[in-house]
Amino acid sequence: MAGLEPRVEYLESFRCPLGGLAAGPPRVLCHGAALFVSAGSERVSVYEQEGRLLTAVYSFPAQVWHLELSAVPRLLYVLCAQKGIYCLSPDPESRFVNQDDGGDQDSEDGEPPCAVISVDPDACLLPDATLCTFTVVGDKLVTLAQGPAHWKVQLFECPRPGEDARPRGQVGEVELSTSSPLTGPLGEPTAARFLPVLCCVSPAGLSALHSRAQGSGAFLLERTLFGQLFGVDASLLESPVILCGLPDGQLCCVVLKTLVTSKLSPGDPKALVKILHHLEEPVVFIGAVKTESLAEDVGDTHPDCLVALGHDGRVLAIKAGWDEAGTLVPELREYRLPGPVLCAACGGGGRVYHSTTSELCVVDLAQGGVPSGDLGDPPSLLCAAGLGVCSVVTLSVLSEVPEGGVRLLALSTRGRLMTCRLPLSSEVPGPTRAAAASTGQKIKDLLSGIGTVSERVSSLRKTVDQRNKALTCLNEAMNVSCILLSSREGPRPISCTVTTAWSHPQLQDVLMATCRLENSSGLSLDRGWALCVRVLTSASASDSDVASVATTYTIPVDRLGPGDRREVTLPLGPGEDGILHLPLTVSCTLHYSLREVVGGALAPSESSKGPSLDECRPDVLPEQDGICLPLSQHTVDMLWCLRFPGLAAPHTQAPGLLGPLCDPVDTFLGSLLGPRSEPTGPASLRAKFLPPLVATIHVSAELLRAALGNSGTSLGCAALQWLLAENAALDVVRARRLSSVQGVAPDGADVHLTVREVAVTDLGAAGPVQTVEIQVESSSLASMCSAHHAVIGRLQRMVVEQAARIPGPPDLRVQCLQQTHSSHETLLREVQTLRDRLCTEDEASPHATAQRLLQVYGQLRSPSLLLV
Repeated sequence: MAGLEPRVEYLESFRCPLGGLAAGPPRVLCHGAALFVSAGSERVSVYEQEGRLLTAVYSFPAQVWHLELSAVPRLLYVLCAQKGIYCLSPDPESRFVNQDDGGDQDSEDGEPPCAVISVDPDACLLPDATLCTFTVVGDKLVTLAQGPAHWKVQLFECPRPGEDARPRGQVGEVELSTSSPLTGPLGEPTAARFLPVLCCVSPAGLSALHSRAQGSGAFLLERTLFGQLFGVDASLLESPVILCGLPDGQLCCVVLKTLVTSKLSPGDPKALVKILHHLEEPVVFIGAVKTESLAEDVGDTHPDCLVALGHDGRVLAIKAGWDEAGTLVPELREYRLPGPVLCAACGGGGRVYHSTTSELCVVDLAQGGVPSGDLGDPPSLLCAAGLGVCSVVTLSVLSEVPEGGVRLLALSTRGRLMTCRLPLSSEVPGPTRAAAASTGQKIKDLLSGIGTVSERVSSLRKTVDQRNKALTCLNEAMNVSCILLSSREGPRPISCTVTTAWSHPQLQDVLMATCRLENSSGLSLDRGWALCVRVLTSASASDSDVASVATTYTIPVDRLGPGDRREVTLPLGPGEDGILHLPLTVSCTLHYSLREVVGGALAPSESSKGPSLDECRPDVLPEQDGICLPLSQHTVDMLWCLRFPGLAAPHTQAPGLLGPLCDPVDTFLGSLLGPRSEPTGPASLRAKFLPPLVATIHVSAELLRAALGNSGTSLGCAALQWLLAENAALDVVRARRLSSVQGVAPDGADVHLTVREVAVTDLGAAGPVQTVEIQVESSSLASMCSAHHAVIGRLQRMVVEQAARIPGPPDLRVQCLQQTHSSHETLLREVQTLRDRLCTEDEASPHATAQRLLQVYGQLRSPSLLLV
């Protein structure tokens, strides 16, 4: 709105409870350059505006509800909750205060160091736990107390200058009716959510009385309106009137001089009280404004409109009017403001400033709001202008300038004392009648605006729903990550197992891996999750220049609920060269895509262009845009890939799985030669003319029993089943209780595994040592080495696992072990010599050296050492 540009200046910060200050108890009282501030606690602070300094802090025994300052004598009256009214002089030398040493200061609250003054209990002027508010009128103290069934207005005489600060006795009392119970079921007073409002109204022209009655809740009213509201008696007596705004909505008045004489001439107490109106909501403010503009030569600028505000926004304005007969009567108008109203103050020009939970607003009653016709009709809506200041719990007008500006004093919910300078223009929006010609166009514009807002709300709702779903998915992903990362031992809640089997697609045998993802947790894997299987192929030892090849398969997991499982089958080899390079490493991980789940929620929509929804962009996601959670890692070696055609029943044998891998051309030529022709080829010739290659490993029988447990079979059968645990032929080997099997390697060579129990006589100090001999025999050096390496790897892992469980190795002959170790060192030195000779000799004559090298390797593969 043009012309409303507030300048806010913060003066001081005061301590406030957690959650901020609430409307009601906080008060700010201005007396010259000094400000008396009560921030809703048990303290009253004195702040000097000129020096911008907090000079003193008064500490009272309970929360401060209300305070007023009388000019002559200069005394500060403070009402404490459930205690009563205290009276003291603002001068620190007063005998009713005790100055502390400063140890009670709250330096962390932002308040500068100052004197903390503890109020003496003797300063309690009027001890009464039922008092809710009060006001000072000249030499009279008017209080409002909460009785068991009624509110009670009491009148006391204040102490005169030079006298003891004690009331000289009660001089009047009257009860007010109420529409809501003031006590609970047990007769105890109920805690009031809203404090009542008490103020003093005097007729214009009583300057002497006004000077004595002026206070934070006192104001003058134009004589005509004063007489119409409060009657002839109040006008003739020229008596101030006490206005009471109750939490049940009643607006009552009591003539002060009739209350003084009520004890001298008792009569009907109800005749002393007049109910002006009922707002039907708690009264939070009573004031007066000037609404009629006068000629320049007329100097009467007293308010001519009484204003009362309710907590929910109902406004009552009472002015002097004329009826149809031409008689002066009070004219009541009701309006409605956006609530809730926390506090209010009246300014010049008919302006009323009021604060809600979100805005400090101003409304101009001088422009003449549309009357509601009848008090039973719905009140008219006042158009209030926002001033750009929020969270104000107490408000007062400090000064006004002729140009229309105003200076407000306010206290925010955070305990900040501030001044607001408003250079107001003369155009403040008010309730005016729209022209009939433009009404239709305004309705069209409103409908169009409603449609636009509806579309935007729908778009925003869709965006919010997307972000809520994304947050839900992220929460589930966090839970899955926590249970996987915390379960380091024992069975994992989400696991992935790998099994292998041979398949025969397109006239070629292929090793297939089946990955089974199983969810044993109570969580679900929804959109964004994927199973990543990484297959790492190791290069052969003869081709060291070729790097390892890794292939990654990504399989989306649409939905995997608790107890569900998902299987996927992937090829492992052979590769493009027709060779299956062993061992293979198969790593299984869960990947969660942040870009897939969150990217759509962060993308801006066409209709949501506000900064609140476009602060996050998709490019804030990391480059990896995901979370990787490792599940398992498996090493596929020769023992996984061995096939045993002789173990399967004849009717279950597949044609492609009966023999070794063969070339289609060799198969065609073999069928032409007939069944009697002998097989040809490198493997067949090597098996016919070369002796088989053998590797032997000896393991302590005690070590194997501790690792394998008691399976009910011989130790040799149990050891062979353990070695072939990942092979597809395990069930047949277990069913037949075999301790020796004849298999076929991926390259077509035969591999013979034999496990038997033997006794070693030359190692044990106390006699023969029971051992298990594992023998690997093959006509192919590569197949034998690969199978031997697989067996050694399993035994190494077993020894590491059982090292802490077995109490100790058996007693062995140290001399025999030393001789065996010495002979092996001799063989290793000979291996190094032979390998150096192969590198320096001529290519035409390395046969003898290579043959000797194979013999030495054979001796090393069948050692006399024992795994214990």
